[in-house]
Amino acid sequence: MRDTRPRIGTAQSFATPPAPKVLPQQRRAGLAALLTLLGATLLGTVINNVLNVPLRDITADFGVSLSSGVLVVSSFVLVLAAGMALSGWVGDRFGRRRTIIASLALMAVAMVGAALAPSLPVLVSMRALQGMACAAYPPAVMGMLATIYGPSQRARTMSAWAAANGIGQAIGPPLGGLLADLAGWRAIFWCLAPVAVIVLVATVLVVPDDRGHAAALHWPGAVSLTLGAALLMTSATAVPHRGVPTWLTVTLAVAGIGLLAVFAITSAKAVAPIIRPRLVVESRFLRSTVAASAQMFCLAATLVAVPLYITGTLGWTTALTGLLVLALPAAMAVLAPVVGLVSERSRPRWILRTGLGLLGTAELLLGLYAGNTGRSVALLVALLLAVGVGVALVQTPSAAGATRSPAGRSGAALGLFNMMRFGGSALGAAWVAVVYPHGNLLLLFAGCTGIAVVGLVVSFVGPDPSPLDIDRTSPVTTSG
Repeated sequence: MRDTRPRIGTAQSFATPPAPKVLPQQRRAGLAALLTLLGATLLGTVINNVLNVPLRDITADFGVSLSSGVLVVSSFVLVLAAGMALSGWVGDRFGRRRTIIASLALMAVAMVGAALAPSLPVLVSMRALQGMACAAYPPAVMGMLATIYGPSQRARTMSAWAAANGIGQAIGPPLGGLLADLAGWRAIFWCLAPVAVIVLVATVLVVPDDRGHAAALHWPGAVSLTLGAALLMTSATAVPHRGVPTWLTVTLAVAGIGLLAVFAITSAKAVAPIIRPRLVVESRFLRSTVAASAQMFCLAATLVAVPLYITGTLGWTTALTGLLVLALPAAMAVLAPVVGLVSERSRPRWILRTGLGLLGTAELLLGLYAGNTGRSVALLVALLLAVGVGVALVQTPSAAGATRSPAGRSGAALGLFNMMRFGGSALGAAWVAVVYPHGNLLLLFAGCTGIAVVGLVVSFVGPDPSPLDIDRTSPVTTSG
């Protein structure tokens, strides 16, 4: 069977770096490969949020404050977000399949280390290693899906990716709550480590191989982007911790901003930067990235704050809390395929705007509910469902928009997109750590509304592409 996919260097070619070559016999196993890639995404999402519900159990076990315990959540997301652009380049350079395999191996080792952690600092370190491993999944999986499936299937494929994220969000909280109740929070890692090994074996067996391509790494841009993002998010994470001096937090923030400026300046002048800055601010990539970041901020803040509110203020059990929180990601998972189909037949940008508007409204109503110490289970579930619907309406259009943009044609740029997504998640968790101890839940959720409004405003930047023109992007190179 002849491979008719567009080749780099032809008039049909849009992608840079070169599309990984998929052999005919490998393409016949496309469904198995798709399920395996989505399985890696699912695992990464579960690992991200599985400790949200049993967070109080962990802090009680180690005898630390709740603010310190939030580091178990934020350390994972921080390292995950900071490492994504570089891991995207690694996938392009050495092959996305190999990168995923190595990351799954590291994930399994880090989960065993977390299960054996004797103290909070060790657990936080193991969570950071898990974040480092997981950083490879989003850019590599998105890149492989965009390569294997054509433009006409882009929205539908990204909806499958979004559904895997939603299912992971759905499984994580109740799974964490149930295992913590039955066998303690350490059982979570003992159960998930073998899953990582299974996905690793499946990746070796059924995912099409790609050889990567020779490309020098622009070290000044790569290092300044990674360290700048890490320092900036670390400063935000450090704000709620009283033991961290204010001057240190400010210094970290200033250093992070300075390094990001270095990235922009050096990359603009470089012949072959890791990411061309002018492509990052291109309207389609910009509005997709900001919308995804706002959506993740709201999602993370809700999934951290609501379990704390239910187990603390309301005094309900951990297992019940996990089941209630399930409403939010369940809505995400169920709606993702529908959003993908609708996006293929209408204007995705209007769907994205609708989602941001609904998300902001639902967060504000959730703040009013919690601020008045609401105890209606039905109303709480309805509000969580509304947040989940809002997230679903944003997630697929933003992911599809990023892959369709000129910047989204390389693994490093897809890594940057996901860096901003999970950077929003890290900031959402940090926002909870800052506000929740003061008991002002209306302010907490109103802050989420404000972030959603920012995403909505930015969604009006640039022209609104027609459905027939969404994939007609001129060839782009990383050095162009």
